Amino acid sequence: MTPGNGLQWTELSIFVVLFLFVTVLGFVAARWKAAASLDHLDEWGLGGRKFGGWITWFLVGGDLYTAYTFVAVPALVFGAGALGFYALPYTVILYPIVFLPALRMWSVSRSRGYVTPADFVRGRYGSPTLALLIAITGIVATMPYIALQLVGLEAVLRTMGLNGSGIVGHLPLLIAFVILALYTYQSGLRAPALIAFVKDGLIYVVILVAVFYLPAKLGGWSHIIDTSAATFAQKKSGSVLLTGTNQLQYITLALGSALALFLYPHSLTGVLASRGRNVIKRNMMALPAYSFLLGLLALLGYVAITAGVKPITNAATGRPDSNTVIPVLFDIQFPAWFAGIAFAAIGIGALVPAAIMSIAAANLWTRNIYKEYLKRDATPKQEANQAKLASLVVKFGAVAFILFIDPQFSIDLQLIGGVLILQTLPAVAIALYTRWLHRWGLIAGWAVGMAWGLIMLYNIPNPANGKAHFGGSAMPLGKLSIFGWHPFDGVATQIYPGFVALVANLVVAVVVTVIARQLKIFNGTDDTEGTDYHADEHDEDLRPIGAH
Repeated sequence: MTPGNGLQWTELSIFVVLFLFVTVLGFVAARWKAAASLDHLDEWGLGGRKFGGWITWFLVGGDLYTAYTFVAVPALVFGAGALGFYALPYTVILYPIVFLPALRMWSVSRSRGYVTPADFVRGRYGSPTLALLIAITGIVATMPYIALQLVGLEAVLRTMGLNGSGIVGHLPLLIAFVILALYTYQSGLRAPALIAFVKDGLIYVVILVAVFYLPAKLGGWSHIIDTSAATFAQKKSGSVLLTGTNQLQYITLALGSALALFLYPHSLTGVLASRGRNVIKRNMMALPAYSFLLGLLALLGYVAITAGVKPITNAATGRPDSNTVIPVLFDIQFPAWFAGIAFAAIGIGALVPAAIMSIAAANLWTRNIYKEYLKRDATPKQEANQAKLASLVVKFGAVAFILFIDPQFSIDLQLIGGVLILQTLPAVAIALYTRWLHRWGLIAGWAVGMAWGLIMLYNIPNPANGKAHFGGSAMPLGKLSIFGWHPFDGVATQIYPGFVALVANLVVAVVVTVIARQLKIFNGTDDTEGTDYHADEHDEDLRPIGAH
């Protein structure tokens, strides 16, 4: 049967059975490693801060390697070739970069009871304004990321024949998210932590089978690469090698993405839920195993070209949905029962990060907006209840992206998310080491980085789908404008706008800091102490988990 036309009952049945299994796990998770009560953000939002090495590995891995990764990276390789492999160096250099900052963030958060990165900024600079900016940035950048998990889930549903138009086409997605919302509400972070074991086990099996079985079936890797190169040459777009114009973009996109990833609130949630520094150290060494998996996954984009895969047309928009490339590949090359397992792996792979992201966004709302500005005397129970409600709002806000906005646009929004979250690097990451940057310098740098980043993204067109704005993440250097001055006029080499915006952010932060220090403007009160940044799980005077 042609993928996307008519229901694929075998695949759908296996998908539903596995989906129901993880749903049961999600509700059971409330009692797993549970404290007397989940009515505290330490318990509901951070799993009691006591996850060990294996749980953290699956939780952080399940959080960073999402359904979108498993669907969109190979889809990008399918459409553009070598540029799609930027995800590989970025996840390799990521862990050495964040190894030490992650340890310091865990220690100071454990010592002071911080639940979010904005909590840390509030304590470090005594500035509710700066903390509010960090919190809003985190929430706004996370929303389209959750929406992208839905794009991956919808691609799978579409491949199994659930490809209706209008609200009916989105009904299975809504049912899946109602279930997700209910067990996240009840179990908090424990639900995705437990489900991540199933999700990652399925993903590993599916990918390892695919990368050995499919090349053997299609004539070997040499034939697959040659066929892909010939196809790109014929289309006159994309290439199996980087070109002179996109090498700089590849480098800056990889580096910018690596710097951004652990600034996302959901990435830090997995770190803060860990039991101690040794757990984080072991994870930073072991997590690159996922990058190996990601490299194998990306190669499936070339396999799909050789197999002659055609993306399914989205009944709602009438355009081919490039996100269906890998689901269709599995559908046409494997028996229905194995394709069903693969689809369940991708579908469950959407729910784990979506749950963690919604919890992280809810923590930001509760701690840094609700408690700071709306109810300063909120009890731990009131905070937990507020976070539960906020997690529901965030999830259904993400569903609204899919229902009311062209899904292609939500993919463009993810680029905006990366550019936005990168602007929190000076206030969050650099502040872990020094308070030299002034809080007004950080605010000014944030504002300039945000504004310029968005302006650059706004001015990038996408001729392929006719969009004049927010068309991608590749900006020719010739288009770089500094108050009308074009320092690289006529240069076709492309660069990642987020990287340019971050450089501007840092320059402005330093200049304003120098001025503020000359004028002796007060730089806020630092609530943290030097010893806080080295605290570990067995320290005698460590703050009890769940203390108000």
